[in-house]
Amino acid sequence: MGWGKMFFTVVITFSAALITYNILISANASFKQEFPGSSRKTFSQDPIIKMPLDRSKTKKRLFHTAVTSSDSVYNTWQSRIMYYWFKKFKDEANSEMGGFTRILHSGKPDKFMDEIPTFVAQPLPSGMDQGYIVLNRPWAFVQWLQQAQIEEDYILMAEPDHVIVKPIPNLSKDGFGAAFPFFYIEPKKYESVLRKFFPEENGPIIDIDPIGNSPVIVGKEALKKIAPTWMNVSLAMKKDPEADKAFGWVLEMYAYAVSSALYNVGNVLHKEFMIQPPWDTEIGKTFIIHYTYGCDYDMKGKMTYGKIGEWRFDKRSYSDKWPPKNLSLPPPGVPESVVTLVKMVNEATANIPNWGS
Repeated sequence: MGWGKMFFTVVITFSAALITYNILISANASFKQEFPGSSRKTFSQDPIIKMPLDRSKTKKRLFHTAVTSSDSVYNTWQSRIMYYWFKKFKDEANSEMGGFTRILHSGKPDKFMDEIPTFVAQPLPSGMDQGYIVLNRPWAFVQWLQQAQIEEDYILMAEPDHVIVKPIPNLSKDGFGAAFPFFYIEPKKYESVLRKFFPEENGPIIDIDPIGNSPVIVGKEALKKIAPTWMNVSLAMKKDPEADKAFGWVLEMYAYAVSSALYNVGNVLHKEFMIQPPWDTEIGKTFIIHYTYGCDYDMKGKMTYGKIGEWRFDKRSYSDKWPPKNLSLPPPGVPESVVTLVKMVNEATANIPNWGS
């Protein structure tokens, strides 16, 4: 009787284990069939259906916005307007905008340190920029990235003359940066010059994207590698007569594009990242207005580019003075992009404390 009971117990245990095994195998078979791309078109049993993700709880990929600036009146009023609109959109829906830093490369604090989060960087040694002050930009980024505590994993490199028009998401993806394509950055056209800095063993010339350093969203760790090379390539290009002549005022932009390619950091190009009035006439899906060009119109709303208009907005008109509050609006017929820009400048100057001082 003892052996009979033991045999019966073994049979029961084995049967239970077999049933459990079959249940697990069946469950796993259904789970595997959920993956996309399966060649199986039918299921032997009902698949496991997952609940949709709650996107409101999806972790944001915050980026830190960094703007380089001198202590000139010209850069300062632009930076104050830029920061005003950054604050307006930072916490709105669809924003992945984190912190903000003005990288002030004058070497000393100014009176706007309490208004705008600021890192003071040292300028290049006297004479090293050869009159091309933009060379301070990569050197300022090198210092900031080495010395500052930056919480976010991504960086948006922006400029003082950028006005943010809506919340900006993190447009970078899968190890690629996100950048605006500039029509005048033409690596293929200048291949013979660029090969001095991007030798053939580094890859085809098309690996150099048609970008500058701004606007660009890029991983912080990637930028820490790129920035010193960007600085060195900028200085080398400026010292090279052929490169200096070919690239002119966009030399530092070419230097960033080359340096990014040297570290195999490609970029997804986003035309909607930014518009540049007066050539871009509509706001559309853009995130940034870059007011680098002057906007000149007659009173009928016709553009008079190259000739000072009866109505105009040009940042260079305020190179050594503050723009007044309540600038006159453009006449009827002027494109939406220009009208929006002036209205946003007016709102900022009306609300920023102690404007003009």
